[in-house]
Amino acid sequence: MKVIIPALALISGAAARTFTVYNACPFTIWPAMFTDLNVAPNVPSFQTGWEAPAWSKVSFTVPDNWKAGRIWGRRNCNFGSNPGPNSCLTGGCNGGLLCDSRTGTGVPPATVAEWTLQADGNRDFYDVSLVDGYNLPMRITNNVGCPTAECAVDLGPNCKHQSPLGAVVGSVDRTLYVCLLGPPPLKGPFDSTGFPVGCKSACFANLDGNQGNSGNCCSGSHNTPQTCPTSGVAYYSYFKNACPTSYAYAYDEGSGTALWTCDSARRADYTLTFCP
Repeated sequence: MKVIIPALALISGAAARTFTVYNACPFTIWPAMFTDLNVAPNVPSFQTGWEAPAWSKVSFTVPDNWKAGRIWGRRNCNFGSNPGPNSCLTGGCNGGLLCDSRTGTGVPPATVAEWTLQADGNRDFYDVSLVDGYNLPMRITNNVGCPTAECAVDLGPNCKHQSPLGAVVGSVDRTLYVCLLGPPPLKGPFDSTGFPVGCKSACFANLDGNQGNSGNCCSGSHNTPQTCPTSGVAYYSYFKNACPTSYAYAYDEGSGTALWTCDSARRADYTLTFCP
């Protein structure tokens, strides 16, 4: 396993956690990290994007009070010919390899890991989100026994061959396999062989034709949990059944299995694993 230790560090004496990002995928990905600076200025001690060969790991420090932070993976990238948000097949960001600190949130579809540390009730909040669709399996674990958040279904190498509905291909959960190869509006984007490497959300696929006032996007007149129930979100069950401990749509905290917490006083260190 290749281990990369960053040279950057927080100012001496500052309280911090250790975050580890491990690429367990059998192919290179390009992780990206974004902090919403409109929420708080506290940022991790690592660059906002990097190349992660298969089986490589990086560890870096994150402020105890990191707010509105997210990490995701990018696939099939070429930053030399196109350094902007379209430089990757999925998950690209403004800035190219290094995502812009203000606007580099990433292009859907992308599976996203999210954290807000030392939030309400002195708790860490974290989740694996499919709100922006899906492009890589991931898992969030920690070293103090708080809950695991994940969408660990492998939709890449094991889904190359169609099988009858209800079958299992390798270790792949058939429900999200149907999402990838089943509902045609959600399939893609596709790699050079024609294989789908992502699964759009119903919002990003614009299934109802009006993202500004959409039950799938929980926008406009649907912008509250009461006016945006799961019953109004197309294909919600495909995502939630396959990845029950993930965020499957904007207000999924009502499921009780989407948003996870950990007592901040325990000062948990977190590991994000791609392709667990």
